[in-house]
Amino acid sequence: MPKRIAPLSDIQVKNAKPKEKEYKLMDGFGLFLLVTPTSGKLWRFDYRIGDKRKTMAFGAYPAITLADARQRREEAKKLLANGGDPSENKKAQKTTQGELDANTFEVIAREWHTKFSHTWVPSHAKHKLERLEKTVFPWIGKRPIKELTAPDVLSVLRRLESRGILDTAHRVRFECGAIFRYAVATGRADRDPVADLKGALPPVKNGHHAAPTDPKAVAPLLRAIDEFQGSFVVKCALQLAPLLFVRPGELRSAEWSEIDFETAEWNIPAGKMKMKIAHLVPLSQQAVKVLLELKQLTGHSKYVFPCQRSPLRCMSENAVNAGLRRMGFEKTEITGHGFRAMARTILDEVLQVRPDYIEHQLAHAVKDPNGRAYNRTAHLVERRKMMQLWADYLDGLKEG
Repeated sequence: MPKRIAPLSDIQVKNAKPKEKEYKLMDGFGLFLLVTPTSGKLWRFDYRIGDKRKTMAFGAYPAITLADARQRREEAKKLLANGGDPSENKKAQKTTQGELDANTFEVIAREWHTKFSHTWVPSHAKHKLERLEKTVFPWIGKRPIKELTAPDVLSVLRRLESRGILDTAHRVRFECGAIFRYAVATGRADRDPVADLKGALPPVKNGHHAAPTDPKAVAPLLRAIDEFQGSFVVKCALQLAPLLFVRPGELRSAEWSEIDFETAEWNIPAGKMKMKIAHLVPLSQQAVKVLLELKQLTGHSKYVFPCQRSPLRCMSENAVNAGLRRMGFEKTEITGHGFRAMARTILDEVLQVRPDYIEHQLAHAVKDPNGRAYNRTAHLVERRKMMQLWADYLDGLKEG
């Protein structure tokens, strides 16, 4: 190490003037000020690793003061005493910081969106990105994803909750979780902190089964179903779910023997119904068309929607919901059961259908003035008209 000499003073550093050639002002223990012909004052540190002499830059004066430079020298000396190399350590820190800067939440979120957007309907993919840009990126977008914790994400969700848009908060939580899991899978995060937020948000008040009840939100959902690229059987189930709005279990367990194409009716036996009362579903022209197309594929089976692995069983209870997720719709937006709420709300509020017709078609416990439950054919003419009106209305939404 260099011999001990008289240390520099702040006045000496401040008053150092440029010369024709650069020169050094030594402070001792390897630290010196390099004064350049262009008036630059640069802090440098000389040291040895084995038989190799190295010089390390500490920055420029006055941004780095004499005291700052000495502090950095002491840190470098400690590193040397422990067998480290200050220059290599600095390079490693720069690399680490560069990796952090390149792996911020926003960078990875946009990468995730680009990676999976082709699996979503274009309008839905656009909406997802806009939601992240407005509600997440301004708060945690610039931070390295590795450093983010559950409370960091919760603070974003709480802002949405405080604005009264709890459903959006749930959707953002779902999307943030997907982004963190993608970061873990690609080696840029250690875990998904969003998993720790289960139960941190109160449930959405509009019911357990999420569903869009605004016609503007229904239209892209219907178009997405028509563009579904998965199993044809699942696609048909997705198309019939909004048309018939029966319970998911009733739909997936439908049998061809229950479908009467001559009368355009689906007769569901009592044993399959929640209320244990036989139910009749009038089939619109659109529903009949879907069923006829499907019959060419599964007509040999007992079930309208047979299980892919075994035609002796009906389709899995998760098939419809899995199809919705595949299209990019989260469980906070729509579930298989949610098509019932969608139909009930719009038939009542938009199409002005009598509530008792709707309730009876939903197979709810509707009773006549004498307290008796309506039979399966009650209001059949009116319900048949309602189901065709509903199917035509959905077609109109899809066409914009």
